[in-house]
Amino acid sequence: MAISLTEARTIIAKALEKGRELDLKPLSVVVLDSGGHVKAFEREDGASPGRFAIAHGKAYGSIMLGLAGTAQMQRAESQTYFMDAMNGLFGGRVVPVPGGVLVRNDADEVIGAVGVTGDSSDNDAIAAVAGIAAAGLTGEI
Repeated sequence: MAISLTEARTIIAKALEKGRELDLKPLSVVVLDSGGHVKAFEREDGASPGRFAIAHGKAYGSIMLGLAGTAQMQRAESQTYFMDAMNGLFGGRVVPVPGGVLVRNDADEVIGAVGVTGDSSDNDAIAAVAGIAAAGLTGEI
């Protein structure tokens, strides 16, 4: 099963809504499919233009490594050489911090990843999980 465009749009809308509810800084949200391809992206007014690359890097690292952002950060802290090697392998496109969230379906299969950026990494992850849950899916932070 693949993440649908409808699910991706729901994730983005609800993640942005959660950000506004929590009075977060302007967010940018990207949804990738299980192959690491962009399914949908939105950047709120006031978010800096570089936020696409950050959101994408959070989600891309999650999908390519099969590790959510929190696990990537822990790995980077304990095995810097490993994450440096992975980032080199993936052309520097991995951002190993919270806010990169794996998306799982009811069968516990990874069907995509979400990257949120704009506020603190932990708040980014909260917004991502809210969006994923609103789409009836499970987020792994």
